[in-house]
Amino acid sequence: MNQRDIDADLVARVQRGDKRAFDLLVIKHQRKIMRLLSRMIRDPAEVEDVAQEVFIKAYRALPQFRGDSAFYTWLYRIAINTARNWQAASQRRPLPLSTIENDEGETFSPIDNLSDIGTPESQLASRQVAQIIDQAVNQLPDDLRTSLLLREIEGMSYEEIARAMDCPIGTVRSRLFRAREAIAEQLRPVLDNESDKRW
Repeated sequence: MNQRDIDADLVARVQRGDKRAFDLLVIKHQRKIMRLLSRMIRDPAEVEDVAQEVFIKAYRALPQFRGDSAFYTWLYRIAINTARNWQAASQRRPLPLSTIENDEGETFSPIDNLSDIGTPESQLASRQVAQIIDQAVNQLPDDLRTSLLLREIEGMSYEEIARAMDCPIGTVRSRLFRAREAIAEQLRPVLDNESDKRW
């Protein structure tokens, strides 16, 4: 039985009145939802409040859930919309991508991946590249940034992103292309300077 089938079974149990099955869905997906929300909302206490609101909305809407998409895709859509509403209400900007949590719950900085055991100059350049990427991602419009985070951080497929963001798959492709182009544009001057120095 795959994850989607397990979720479908739990959803069916909730729809028949089994509240414990919903607790299992929350336990199963809470960390992913918190991770997604923490990239859209700065204050960790607010992230918890918004996550709780997401699960309350999901519980109330679950009787109408038909299973056209995977449960977690449907839940991500609720989370994205709830976070957007929270941002609009509070006029706050998303959290910079200074740390990332992997599936085991370990956190690391993008700088860790970009740094090599090279010279101090190469380490400085790696940190500079990471900072530029971080700034570029945070300057993206919400739809582009969310698409990029769902693809690159959460590892969702184009189809899953389209369902989560409630838009056509072509729109997802376009958003990802534009997001990557915007980041590449910010990186070009630094990378061009680095290649001039090396040769």
